[in-house]
Amino acid sequence: MGLRAPLYGEAVYSLLSEEEQAQFKRNLGRLSQLNQFARSRFMPPEPTDQPIFLFRKPLRLVGTHFKGPVEASDIFFLDRVEGKGALFSREVNGSDTHYSQNLDLVGATFEQEVQFRNTLFFDQAQFSQAQFQASANFRGGEFQETADFSQTVFQKDAHFNRVEWRGNANFTQTTWRGSASFVDDTFLQSLLFKDARFENSLLLRQAQFSQPVNLQGASLLGQADFGDTQFIPGAYIDVSGFEFNADQAEILGSPGQIGQYFSASPLPGNETLLRNLVRNFRRLEQIPDANQIEYTTERLRLRELRKRLLGININTASRLKLTQIGFSPIQARAIAATRIQHPFLSAVDLLNLESVDLGTYTKVRDRIVTEAPLTWVKRFQVGSAWSRLELLLLLSHYGTNFGLAFGVGIVAIALFGLMFWGVDRYRRRTPTAIVSPLGEAVWMLSSFTVLILVGIGVVVHTADRPWLTLTCLGLVTIPTPMGLLIWLYRQGRYHDLMEISYFVEDGSMRQLRFLIARLPIIPKFPFFRDRYTPILLDRRWNWLNYYDFSLNNWLKFGFNDIRLRDQHLPGIVAALAWYQWSLGVLYITLLLWTLSRTIPGLNLLLYF
Repeated sequence: MGLRAPLYGEAVYSLLSEEEQAQFKRNLGRLSQLNQFARSRFMPPEPTDQPIFLFRKPLRLVGTHFKGPVEASDIFFLDRVEGKGALFSREVNGSDTHYSQNLDLVGATFEQEVQFRNTLFFDQAQFSQAQFQASANFRGGEFQETADFSQTVFQKDAHFNRVEWRGNANFTQTTWRGSASFVDDTFLQSLLFKDARFENSLLLRQAQFSQPVNLQGASLLGQADFGDTQFIPGAYIDVSGFEFNADQAEILGSPGQIGQYFSASPLPGNETLLRNLVRNFRRLEQIPDANQIEYTTERLRLRELRKRLLGININTASRLKLTQIGFSPIQARAIAATRIQHPFLSAVDLLNLESVDLGTYTKVRDRIVTEAPLTWVKRFQVGSAWSRLELLLLLSHYGTNFGLAFGVGIVAIALFGLMFWGVDRYRRRTPTAIVSPLGEAVWMLSSFTVLILVGIGVVVHTADRPWLTLTCLGLVTIPTPMGLLIWLYRQGRYHDLMEISYFVEDGSMRQLRFLIARLPIIPKFPFFRDRYTPILLDRRWNWLNYYDFSLNNWLKFGFNDIRLRDQHLPGIVAALAWYQWSLGVLYITLLLWTLSRTIPGLNLLLYF
């Protein structure tokens, strides 16, 4: 049935046609690369002087019953192998074998141990609907094209360690009653576990993913280990509809990294799953990963709120509107005809129409709704919830990113510090100029530039949408203060105590203070005026006082208790200080909330 020939040497080529010679050389080239790789990994390479068997023609084993052990190692199959529905009652050894054409073992049954170690599949490998009743070993193999294991049942442990998958790895609707091991694998295309069932452990340690991992509708009863996995940009784990109970199963991964790769959409139908993922990582004390899952959840919630506000109701929209959002004219007519008989209860009902395919539904599902139009009161409530959630996501990743919240604070403190310095040191030009010395101006502007660059750098490094975050911060901190400053300089200042600073400090002590309950203006009790004296404008370090006041107002924390005086104080200056103080109350609340969610146990100190 086959030719026995030396693996290397010219004698074998005289037995083959030109096409077979090309296939054989390709196989030998790949075998040489694998041996080099094995030596680099300190694994014993395959021997290079052993004789091999060549199968030059198709091998048909359809419906064959093998009652004894099958020894099929070290064979080069240059044509297809067909074994649909075959039954193997004893052990099968197909290690170190090369399949140049399609391998078809659809519906095959393996009653004993199966060995496919270091096997190369150059064409499609079809194991769908197969039954592996004992352990299966595919270690060190390579699949050049799609590997189809859909609807396969693995009764015992299955080992796919150090396998390279160049095509799609299709394990859709598989059942794993033993452990499924994919340690140190390389997936260059998609890994599909859709609707699979894992009754034991799923091991994906040190695997590399170039495309998404599809776990939609899968169920996990044991442990899934994603430790030290690598995800190429654009790869993620799709867990939409994933059945996972944190009390019965467990998901492991690299702390601080694995949480960012989970994706589930839409939020309805996946909210319980996401809560279970949060519980899972909190039980493992992987707080950053739990927070990342919560951040993903709130981003999905934001998308749902936006869809409720701006979505097109397919039960009332005109045909023209339906075509504008992505439906074809035929699909729009089908939707209009169907909703006359009965309205759509959910967007998924569109898939019941023959003319609407999955691609169209995926394209438009985030822009359509089926619920009744919102009233103005309800629209205002939804809009308010959307605005609050958008701010929390942009400024702190919904309380999960302390670095982002801290960077926002640095930018705000620098901006208001510069404004207070300008208000206090640049008062007028005529009739008597009251301006800052040049040296102080250089120090102030230089320090402001450094702080702004540091704050923006932190925001850019930590935020998902840094420029949108900075735009949001600018809308909160710039328009209102700039309006007050323009109004102040346009009307001018001609009041008493013009040459004395608006800012006073408590001279009774110097210490680091938490000023949570402090207000920005001193009380009008006369004894307080004796304690608070104007800051000294003739000192070279005077510019630090304005940052200290901005720090006190924004972060409720500072080195000196600096406030505004209560006599001959322009109302616009007081309004600017109160505006920052009000924003500071909101910011310190956000900061403490973020700290309580990112540092385990800190919430006990904050709340009790």
